[in-house]
Parts: sequence; structure tokens; C-alpha cells
Amino acid sequence: MKSNFKSGFVSIVGKPNVGKSTFLNQVIGSKIAITSPKPQTTRNRILGIKTTEDYQIVFVDTPGIHKPKHQLGRILDETAYSSIQGMDAVLFMVDQAKGFGEDQIIRLFKDIDSPVYLIINKIDELKSKAEIDKIIMSYLGAFPFKGFFPISAKENLNIDKLITALQEDLQEGYPLFGTDEITNQTDFQIMAEIIREKVLYKTQEEVPHAVAVVIEHTEMVDETYEVHATIVVERSTQKQILIGKGGQMLKEIGTEARKEINKILDTKIHLVLWVKVKKDWRNRPSDLKAFGYDKSE
Repeated sequence: MKSNFKSGFVSIVGKPNVGKSTFLNQVIGSKIAITSPKPQTTRNRILGIKTTEDYQIVFVDTPGIHKPKHQLGRILDETAYSSIQGMDAVLFMVDQAKGFGEDQIIRLFKDIDSPVYLIINKIDELKSKAEIDKIIMSYLGAFPFKGFFPISAKENLNIDKLITALQEDLQEGYPLFGTDEITNQTDFQIMAEIIREKVLYKTQEEVPHAVAVVIEHTEMVDETYEVHATIVVERSTQKQILIGKGGQMLKEIGTEARKEINKILDTKIHLVLWVKVKKDWRNRPSDLKAFGYDKSE
């Protein structure tokens, strides 16, 4: 380790579906956060750890900040709000010109001392530099951002320039985590999230936000992990959609999840999925805590 080694925490905040998890996966170089076209994909505070000979940056990927409609939504917003406190830097990620939702988030920055960078993501989808400039101009005067970085998390554009800038905000000292660690998530959490990701991709709007996944049981059988997981939904109609005709939808979800878990965790698993109805679980404190969303004591 170099004598001038630096380390620190950097939070990633923004509205749902602006590409925070895609950015985190790109920076870390491994899939540690699930992604989907659906908003509110991330539900937990996920740490992504990037370590080099010169520095260690611990990125904090937060749930998208939105107007909550249930207790789960309020917990997700509280998780995001708390994740900008005490950071060495904050990345405010957007993909469009400033509106009411962005203003709501910017107000939170006035109560913190950390430098805040404006990150304009998805520039690969914009047609010209003028469109990028228009987005940046809409934020000028809204907050004294330390810097503006147009990037594409999907195409890995300009991320290296952002990482270089962030090193100025780190503190000299020791690594905060082991130099071989890339995330704080357990294997069980990764398995559950991958299963939920496949549900997000495979099902219609009615189902995704009402889904939780619980790993019920695992054991090693002849060098293969036997994994039993329950997909929880709120209504019987959602259960029917998830199972599909002749069980086809559930089979497809299980097959895709198993393949990705095998790849990411570098292990062989046999995945058994069940679907269970828990009415209105997103508003029940006992269910939220049981499913790992309510961290309060």
C-alpha cells in the first residue's frame, strides 16, 4: 500500500431509473446491483468497493428517491436520505432537465457539507452536445455543484474522468474494507436480488413492485447448492401471472435466475421457486422487517 493511499465513501442519489445501479456495476467491473427498465429496482443500500494501488472508493448505491405510496416506499426514501449524510462526496445522477422531482432532491443537499457532483447519465441516448448543454444549464444556479460530468454508464463514457475527480475528495489513510472485497452483499442477498430482477424483466407492470424474494433454505448436495426461494406477492392474480400457464413463467424465471447466479457466484445451484401471497405486505411492518427492508429496531 502506498504511503499516500486515500479512501472514502461516495453516495449515488437520484430519481428512480436514472441508471445508478448500471453505473455502480460498470465502475466495480462486476454485477453487484440488479438493473431493469422498471423504476424502484434498487431497494437496499448497496456498497460497491473499488480498490486500486492508490485509492479505495466505497460507492453507496441508494434506492431512487420518489413520492412514496406505501410504507416500503417511505423506508426506501429514508434509506436514500440517510445515505447522503457524512459522505466524502455525493453523486447526483440525472438523465433529463431539472423538474420538480429533481428540485426535491436538491433541497436535501443544503443540509450536508459534502461536495456534490451533477452526473448527467445516458448521454449515449442524446442526439447532440446541445442537448447535454441544455440539461446542464437547467441546473445552473440550483446548487453550487463541485463539478458537472456527462456520462454513459451503459457505454462507459467519461467515467474515468469522474473517478479521477473524486480522488481529490478522499482522505489519506487505510482501506476501509478488504482490498479483495467488491460489495457488502451476502451470497443470499445476491441470489434473492437476481431472482427479483428476473421477475422485473419477465412480468407486466401489475407485478414487479409488489414482489419480494426470500431465500428459505440452502444446502449442499453432491457439490450442488440446493436453493429454495419464495417469491412473495400481494394478490392471487399476481401469483397467477408469475406462475403462468402450466407453470411456464415461473420456469423461465427460475432458469434465467439459476444461470446468472451460477455465473456471478461461480457455483452450481439447483433452484426451486415457490410463490406465496401476503396481502398488502408493503404496508405491514412485520412483513417488511421479515423481508429485510425495515432495519429499525
